[in-house]
Amino acid sequence: MQYPEPVAKLIDSYMKLPGIGVKTASRLAFFTLDMRDEDVNAFAKSLISVKRDLHYCSICGNITEEDPCEICRDKTRDRSTILVVEEPKDVMAMEKMREYKGLYHVLNGVLSPMEGTGPDDLTIAALIQRLHDETVKEVIIATNATTEGEATAMYLSRLIKPAGIKVTRLAHGLAVGSDIEYADEVTLLKAVEGRREI
Repeated sequence: MQYPEPVAKLIDSYMKLPGIGVKTASRLAFFTLDMRDEDVNAFAKSLISVKRDLHYCSICGNITEEDPCEICRDKTRDRSTILVVEEPKDVMAMEKMREYKGLYHVLNGVLSPMEGTGPDDLTIAALIQRLHDETVKEVIIATNATTEGEATAMYLSRLIKPAGIKVTRLAHGLAVGSDIEYADEVTLLKAVEGRREI
């Protein structure tokens, strides 16, 4: 038996989300059918609003309602440091920490020859342009500890260092509360490399 067309279309729509297979998409579709009309309308409006009302900051590439974004407009931020991240969600994670007071730059991805993503597909040129500002003294590279993230970090370092700007990398290693015996080799290596004096 086939689903009615509206349900089948909704299942297909949910399956476009990352990590959602046919079973989960079917459950979500039938859950949606049982939702109150006002909740479904609010859900639909929030989806439309995200696409219509948000865009990328012309300076840092973060998502924003106003251009430039709130962080780039904030005159109290430390303009001597720029923390480079892969995605806007990484900015949100760093801001939750409430410790970093500098600026950001969002690459909107990482270098990945296998996926066909090269330097021109990222916001690397915009980052280099920002570094012409004499106030920038340090670039902190905070790409993920993946093969692509490491390759992107090395590529950026080679581009930035000749300008005389300090390039640092976030330390990677053991999570707080984790056991050494369960950590993989790469995590242990990063923990040793990222060690600091106490």
